[in-house]
Amino acid sequence: MTVESVKPEAQPNVASQLNEPPVAGGAVPLLGHGLKLVRDPLAFMSQLRDHGDVVRLRLGPKTVYAVTAPHLTGALALSPDYIIAGPLWESLESLLGEQGVATANGPLHRRQRRTIQPAFRLDVIPEYGPIMAEEAYALVERWRSGDVLDVTAESFRVAVRVAARCLMRGTYMDARAERICAALATLFSGMYQRMVVPLGPLYKVPIKRNREFNRALADLHLLVDEIIAERRASGQKPDDLLTALLEAEDEKGEPIGKQEIHDQVVAILTPGSETVGSTIMSLLLVLTEYPDLADKIRDEVKTVVGDRPVAFEDIRKLRYTANVVVETMRLYPAVWILTRRTVTETELGGYRIPAGADVVYCPYAIQRDHRSYERHEEFDPGRWLPERSEEVPKYAMVPFSVGNRKCPSDHFSMAELTLLTAAIASAYRFEQAPGSDARPRIGITLRPRRLMLRALPR
Repeated sequence: MTVESVKPEAQPNVASQLNEPPVAGGAVPLLGHGLKLVRDPLAFMSQLRDHGDVVRLRLGPKTVYAVTAPHLTGALALSPDYIIAGPLWESLESLLGEQGVATANGPLHRRQRRTIQPAFRLDVIPEYGPIMAEEAYALVERWRSGDVLDVTAESFRVAVRVAARCLMRGTYMDARAERICAALATLFSGMYQRMVVPLGPLYKVPIKRNREFNRALADLHLLVDEIIAERRASGQKPDDLLTALLEAEDEKGEPIGKQEIHDQVVAILTPGSETVGSTIMSLLLVLTEYPDLADKIRDEVKTVVGDRPVAFEDIRKLRYTANVVVETMRLYPAVWILTRRTVTETELGGYRIPAGADVVYCPYAIQRDHRSYERHEEFDPGRWLPERSEEVPKYAMVPFSVGNRKCPSDHFSMAELTLLTAAIASAYRFEQAPGSDARPRIGITLRPRRLMLRALPR
């Protein structure tokens, strides 16, 4: 099914004659469904499929349209009737700005994609392999101490270091990685609340939570300014993404502005590091809860690699390991909720969607839908074997999105995650330590709440 744009001169009343989607039950005065989205968002979004392919939600004074069917989420991603906007992106603008590739639309977004895409070409990614392997084995070596691992800190640290070293080629991140991780943890938690309960000016009241959020935001932007200033001052121009940004030109052939450069660096460091870091946490939880999977990964690595360390060149042959990564992203998607906004009155799933409407969908719910997957709650890497993956409906599993909003770093991220998983599972088994809390932590991204592990050498 496709989404049809309404063109008044040709079809003046097509969408206007359609019905509005049904309203989901359980709304409360003033907050609407926002309270349910705060209390148990995963269960709430998963239950919406029982009310239809498209339903209406109330978030404070706003009406939001929720989509629950895979074919309609594909339509959202591919139709020009929808742009990147809505509660999610509004909550992220204070972090990502309005001029970064994650939040821009139209010609600006297309130009930015052209600037950053060369850094993620398939023929370029192997150049990052030695850095990915070095960081993976630095992690393995650091864990030999036997100390209890704070998985949140460890996962964010390696994600930030890989992104910084590969895409901004500098050691200046070493002293800043911990500050970035601390800032991101505070920001992504606070932004989710701002999305589902849009109280506007009340978030400026100087209570403790708001003060912590504002301090973290200021520190992150200061860190980005320091990174850019340090590169400019060095006079160095390595062949990396930061150099490409500093030398990029706008549509008039002029250098792009300082704010756009700033927003683009934020977009490099934050969404990518947050989503990859969250996925690493979920992978470590999977290796802990399913030790037989970890054993199979170790066996595959020994068959493919032997006794030497895993290298980037081995990744294509580590098919079982990659399938574990994909199945982890299915059941524990870091990006568990997304929003779009209509630019014209349109039709979706047989319902009228007005111009300027916010539309939301939940990859977590889509990817656990019993209508799309047999044994939908079961962790089964084998479902991604070529002969079985064809059974999965189109758009029921698109962890990197599709269309012009497809994540440019999809191959980069899969290579990084596969290499890390292979190196870690070959070296250790894991058990949860006292104080660990593996329940999902709901923020802009999804990850374990406070995963504390002991790494047991094999």
